[in-house]
Amino acid sequence: MYVVESKGGAIACMVFALLLLGTWPALLTLLERRGRLPQHTYLDYSITNLLAALIIAFTFGEIGNSSLHHPNFIQQLSQDNWPSVMFAMAGGIVLSLGNLSTQYAWAFVGLSVTEVITSSITVVIGTTLNYFLDDKINKAEILFPGVACFLIAVCLGSAVHSSNTADNKAKLESLSRHTNQESNTTDAPPKSSKDFLVQLEKRRSIKVFGKSTLIGLSITFFAGICFSLFSPAFNLATNDQWHTLNNGVPHLSVYTAFFYFSVSCFVIAIVLNVVFLYRPILNSPKTTLKAYVNDWNGRGWALLAGLLCGFGNGLQFMGGQAAGYAAADAVQALPLVSTFWGIVLFGEYRRSSKKTYALLISMLLMFMAAVGILMASSGHRNQS
Repeated sequence: MYVVESKGGAIACMVFALLLLGTWPALLTLLERRGRLPQHTYLDYSITNLLAALIIAFTFGEIGNSSLHHPNFIQQLSQDNWPSVMFAMAGGIVLSLGNLSTQYAWAFVGLSVTEVITSSITVVIGTTLNYFLDDKINKAEILFPGVACFLIAVCLGSAVHSSNTADNKAKLESLSRHTNQESNTTDAPPKSSKDFLVQLEKRRSIKVFGKSTLIGLSITFFAGICFSLFSPAFNLATNDQWHTLNNGVPHLSVYTAFFYFSVSCFVIAIVLNVVFLYRPILNSPKTTLKAYVNDWNGRGWALLAGLLCGFGNGLQFMGGQAAGYAAADAVQALPLVSTFWGIVLFGEYRRSSKKTYALLISMLLMFMAAVGILMASSGHRNQS
């Protein structure tokens, strides 16, 4: 199997993972804003997300010669490594719950703020756990100031959401007064930010007007906690720090662990979303399995999103196995990419107040500083 051994190779994996993991949320957000039901989108996404893991396992996991201590992917499937397999599958379950939750959080809180808050929580909790699980191979004097910067970014992200919500409320109140004053005028194409918000609400599949801000933030923080646990679980699956494997049984390779991780992620996603077809949450429309099968509107984008996320997660784990999973959490810089897509594609913060813009810039600057510091803490794992 192919093993990333150099620090440079690990950082390259992180950079590519960052680009992929920052882009797929934008695709799912685009589909929701065009009215495609989240249940349909996530079912499509889950299929190709698993496909990416299979491709990685049967290519990188089978490259080169197999040995007793470093068996290839297929050879490991028949070994007595179920304690590690269970850790990998637990990681897949919490990741699936987190991704599923963010689908709804994007609608309530916005793509940019959701990604910043969830990623920051992931770093604050998950990176700390990984630091100790990795036997402190990362430089603590660099790592933890980076974690503190992520924590500040969480607070700024909440402030951005609160300020932007107040801006949107003011825009809608202005629209209501304008409509009452000019009720007899001919309708014109929406040009202002307030008209944009109304038209967006009419198209989208998840209706958010009139809903409490706390709903969106609660979903976001739940997702962040789920995300903070999947990487430590994967770390335990590949490195067996708790010595759960029998003597002589080799550790799971990153590719075998990622396979089991993705299978559990797929199963929980399919089960929950089939239930949500008939019993939707947050007042989403009901649908059926037949309607899903026949819904080809935007299916290509949903399938592409699953591939991007799958390959992004795989690259993150490959880099983490080489340089330490704490440093690999630098891929949580993905909100920098997501915020770009949120502003360019979706008009987030369209004509917002100066206060909102100031908070947004501060949040992103703090986030960039945190990512740079975290990546600088990279260590090197002994692969023997």
